[in-house]
Amino acid sequence: MKVSKKILALALAGFMTVPFFAGCSSENGGSGSAEASGTFKIGGIGPLTGDAASYGISVKQGAQVAVDEINAAGGVNGMKLELIFEDDECNEEKSVSAYNKLMDNGINALLGSVTSGCSIAVSEESVNDGILQLTPSGSAMDCTKQANSFRICFTDPLQGELMAQYIADQGLKSPAIIYDIASDYSKGIHDAFVAKAQALGMTIAADESFTGGDVDFKTQLTKIKSSGADCLFLPIYYTEVGYISEQASTVGVSLPYFGCDGWDGVIKQLDGNTANIEGAIFLTPFVANSSNEKVKAFVSAYEAAYGSTPDQFAADAYDGVYVIKAAIEKAGDTSNEALIAAMTQITVDGVTGSMSFTAEGEPNKSAMVAVIENGEYIGK
Repeated sequence: MKVSKKILALALAGFMTVPFFAGCSSENGGSGSAEASGTFKIGGIGPLTGDAASYGISVKQGAQVAVDEINAAGGVNGMKLELIFEDDECNEEKSVSAYNKLMDNGINALLGSVTSGCSIAVSEESVNDGILQLTPSGSAMDCTKQANSFRICFTDPLQGELMAQYIADQGLKSPAIIYDIASDYSKGIHDAFVAKAQALGMTIAADESFTGGDVDFKTQLTKIKSSGADCLFLPIYYTEVGYISEQASTVGVSLPYFGCDGWDGVIKQLDGNTANIEGAIFLTPFVANSSNEKVKAFVSAYEAAYGSTPDQFAADAYDGVYVIKAAIEKAGDTSNEALIAAMTQITVDGVTGSMSFTAEGEPNKSAMVAVIENGEYIGK
């Protein structure tokens, strides 16, 4: 649903020529063409274990729903799709190892990595192979630095700017911030948010940081309590959001919460007990309770397969597979160069919105915000 201030329109545009990849074969994975084998292999990389496992599991499951749907409908250009997914534990070195393993298995395109740092690390390798890399959820700017790399989600700076504008539109003037100084994702959103907030005449009441892995936020929250802040912006992942929301009440901090797409998963983190974070608002491309028929069909298929409601990461991955399908259809063959060139010539009507892609790898799409109400994400 797109309603005035509550919907944040994104318009990303740009043009550049996709360069040829020196020394790269036109056949992906080094194991012959997908047409010859009758199977197009999509490699996936993300955390299936560890603190960020919720993201990777959602991506794997969302992608598999799309693969199953496409195969049931006859495949694409006479080929069946196969998803091969590797766990990287949200570790950059392990993500590169996972990529190399997938290439040894002869993948034809890559859906991943799931997190920004891992996606960037893998892209430094994938560009040498020339294979299409499409991250469902890597939002740091450098995720699309290489000419073979694209993304489904929004960039970090754009999220920061949009949320600063959204908060200002609510009449709030003095946000406090807690961010992860060691995270490219968190710092990228933070820096853009601060710049935009100041440009809008807002005052940053408190700007507190932590290092990933921290679980005690009482010191930061105590400073925020006396700062005069009128809201709290948390450009961080759901795990830390859960800790902060639980600890805020113990130090007497009661402020409206705002966040970004890394929040998806916080309800699960809190075991559904969202009393301390009721009314929190975060940027998202997807809300499962949408009345959109395409979204309803996806949610139904996902719930039937996995017994749980899909989050935005599952939706991003689902759309990612359909984007790869559209690129195959547009290209007419599965060579690296043809698939990458096709990316800027397609439009896909997905569950996270209608999207096309710039040569810089960025999606043109719209966003919405979700509010946490009674243990659910409600689209606004």
